Amino acid sequence: MAFVLIMGSVTVAFADGPGNGKGKGKGKAKGQDRSLDLGVEVLLEEEKELIEGKNVGLITNPTGVDKDLNSIVDTLHNDPDTNLTALYGPEHGVRGDAQAGDYVEYYIDDRTDLPVYSLYGETRKPTAEMLEDVEVLLFDIQDVGTRFYTYIYTMAFAVEAAEENDIPFVVLDRPNPINGTDVEGPVLDEEYSSFVGEYEIPLRHGMTVGELAQLFNEEFEIGADLSVVEMNGWDRDEYYDETGLEFVMPSPNMPTQDTALVYPGAALIEGTNVSEGRGTAKPFELIGAPFIDSGELATHLNDLELPGVTFRAASFTPMFSKHEGNLSHGIEIHVDNEDAYEPVVAGLHIVKAIHDLYPEDFQFREDNFFDNLIGNGWVQEAIEEGQSVEEIRLQWQNDLKEFKKTRKDYLLYK
Repeated sequence: MAFVLIMGSVTVAFADGPGNGKGKGKGKAKGQDRSLDLGVEVLLEEEKELIEGKNVGLITNPTGVDKDLNSIVDTLHNDPDTNLTALYGPEHGVRGDAQAGDYVEYYIDDRTDLPVYSLYGETRKPTAEMLEDVEVLLFDIQDVGTRFYTYIYTMAFAVEAAEENDIPFVVLDRPNPINGTDVEGPVLDEEYSSFVGEYEIPLRHGMTVGELAQLFNEEFEIGADLSVVEMNGWDRDEYYDETGLEFVMPSPNMPTQDTALVYPGAALIEGTNVSEGRGTAKPFELIGAPFIDSGELATHLNDLELPGVTFRAASFTPMFSKHEGNLSHGIEIHVDNEDAYEPVVAGLHIVKAIHDLYPEDFQFREDNFFDNLIGNGWVQEAIEEGQSVEEIRLQWQNDLKEFKKTRKDYLLYK
């Protein structure tokens, strides 16, 4: 679906502050043609014994493609050595045609005539009945590097189901699109476990899905027969646009790598009454509400001189979701230097700025969704008590340091 974006923007000129380093500063060409083999390609070319001669169940979505954008569903279905017996869809479905929160029921895939089981909604873990014709379970989905993106918990629950039903589980690894080096944000408090944060990891985890699967399986004692088919040729410090791969939307509101880059912090707005840009062409890059003064908010945020980012005053009308059909005012996030940019810190500054500038109108959601997203109850309290973002940031450092130590044992790439 094409979205119409109404941009009645306010033009504001900003000088570059000392923290706003312009340019990428990495010395690598974007979209450089490199030799990178994804997990799906390594499986078929080097490790086919994991699936050959077995009934295969596949958990995937539109991101499950090879370098030539061929769907793993069609590739395995047409492969004479593979017996693909069932498909399992996460949030948004196997073919990616469901909006956030929509429940996708059981159906038959038009292209393959295979049964498709939903792992979102009423059933988030495959049941024994769903797995009765499966001898090995594959997972091939692109993650976005953020704790509250639900696909990694679809994977974790499926690993649990595989262990419970004595079925080997195979993860076909893919890049972390916002790099596998930077780790940021508070580690989840287990009291706030939910489908947008099941395990004690930070908001920006800096890991691939294969690395996360191993961490979940060992640290949280799932104990499944787990294999990770590693990529060949991926460097941890790479962003997706440096891999030479085409970016396939992991979900309807994650259209580009730029979206993924701002998502760890900008998505915290979902826990408030402010629009996170759903229903526009730039979800999570556009943030606003009818009660905000665009110029005032942009000026306030730019005066903070946060590293690697500039905030442009912008107005937009969401076609659905919060403030649907109502002209909203706020900012567009422009990342100038992705290496310097700290999305979680920037996101908290945005939340705090709107909270402080518009106290009569701004609200955190009553269902405590902000707490589920941030992974604790104390950050919201700190904002309401007037603490600075730097004070908040200091409070999560010890837990983050401990996570980084644990994380080292599961890293597969240099």
